[in-house]
Order: sequence, then structure tokens, then C-alpha cells
Amino acid sequence: MKLQKDHDRCIGAGQCVRTDPKIFDQDDDGLVQILVEHPRGADEAAAHKAVFICPAKALSLVEE
Repeated sequence: MKLQKDHDRCIGAGQCVRTDPKIFDQDDDGLVQILVEHPRGADEAAAHKAVFICPAKALSLVEE
């Protein structure tokens, strides 16, 4: 699985960072930055949660 972001959709709510700051961060504009592109195990579960709760639907997990 690969974690992807859509910067055009991101509104900087920060829910992803609150879900798991080891996987997500925010840049100087408050937009999402992905720190772990290929989450595994517990990180994958947190990534799924972040995708689900993102209010702008700016995150996705895709099969590779």
C-alpha cells in the first residue's frame, strides 16, 4: 500500500498529524506532508484512520 496526498484538496485541518505524527506532518503552510509513504502494521492502521477522518479527503491509500 502507498499513502498519497492531494495538496490541492488539503485544507490544513491537521487531523492526519493528530492521528499519527510519525506518519504525517504539516509544512509551513499547514498542508500535509507524508513521512512514511509505505505504512506497514500499526502504521498502516493509523494511515487508514487518517484517510477516513480527513475532512477534505486529501489522503488516499492505493495498492501497488
